[in-house]
Amino acid sequence: MQAGSDAETPAHARADAEAPAARRQPTPRRTAADPVKALMHRHRELCERAVDPLEIAAALEAHGVTDRTAARFRHRDVFSLAEEMYARVPRDDDAPARAAALNAPRARAGWALLTLLPGALCAATVAALHLTHGQTRAIAVAVGVLAVVLALRAALARGPLGATDRTPPASAPHTSGSRVWTYWLVAYALLGDGLLRAAVAGGPDGLPTGAADGPWPLATAPVLALTLACAPAAWSAHLFAVRARRRLSASRGLEEFAASVRPLLLGTFALFLCALTALLALCGAVLGEPAAYAQTVTLGALLLLARLLTTHGFTRSPALVLTATATAEATALATVFAGRLPGCGFLATPVETVIDAWGPGSIPALACSTAALTLLIHATRTLSRASAHAPADQPC
Repeated sequence: MQAGSDAETPAHARADAEAPAARRQPTPRRTAADPVKALMHRHRELCERAVDPLEIAAALEAHGVTDRTAARFRHRDVFSLAEEMYARVPRDDDAPARAAALNAPRARAGWALLTLLPGALCAATVAALHLTHGQTRAIAVAVGVLAVVLALRAALARGPLGATDRTPPASAPHTSGSRVWTYWLVAYALLGDGLLRAAVAGGPDGLPTGAADGPWPLATAPVLALTLACAPAAWSAHLFAVRARRRLSASRGLEEFAASVRPLLLGTFALFLCALTALLALCGAVLGEPAAYAQTVTLGALLLLARLLTTHGFTRSPALVLTATATAEATALATVFAGRLPGCGFLATPVETVIDAWGPGSIPALACSTAALTLLIHATRTLSRASAHAPADQPC
């Protein structure tokens, strides 16, 4: 009888009775079957504005997505995951063309000429320093120093040595701080060794006159070589950016890309050091001054690494390292003068011991070499990331 009554029940009545039970059953989530869709939802703005898969891959890496994480999304690496995310976003037909245009930065005549300007103005200032006397020399040097500073500022504002849009606005204080300490370090290369030698001997007895035999001699050869090295520094940075972008396009994994970029970074870094050493030898021979290889080459290495990190968006570490280096040099000078106070002679003992053993140039050489090594280790880790070479809106 029960079976018969069930058979006699209308079909629509049985459907109405079963509907609440069906509604109580949980529906499977689409994100479990399509994990990439959930990831695209979290990074929707990135996927919509990306001009190529490489930009998505770099941004994912910056957010902590690794090749091992990509395996949870059923992909072998981040690049493959980024390609699917890029392909699943509808876009205009002209997007691939724009992506190809941003594939690698190109050299521009504007920044190439700007990098030659600081060296040319510094050479003119050094010539005025050697050819003039008295008040004329003071005016010429003051004007020349101002012109060199403005030229350096212009050279660092454009091209591969200029800050790109990868640098967030919050890092602007670090960028300005790095610029101030850079000027300090260059000024110490010009004045520091002479002042330190004179301070240890009980002086200085007067202001620098620009003469080699004066009470406070200037070291013009290192500064001239550093300003002339702006051009090879810019070309080294440009070469690194171009080759790294090409290897980013060819790599199929984050580890593969990092392994290919580290030798490139070290190679371009060594290329710049060779150019700086040659310029330093040339300036020393022309001006008849000691080349001061140790302190000048280490300072050039420090400044290049700091600038490379800054232009790729890593501004905090260069600012801290440059600040520490300048503080070490200033502390060395301060302890020598503080040692003249009654009962404070012990303060100058460490600096005087180092100077007696290796000369006054050993102070900036030790400070800059330690700082450059620190930044080099940091750069091999940070500049080998794909996120450091994401396409920028402003090509070099």
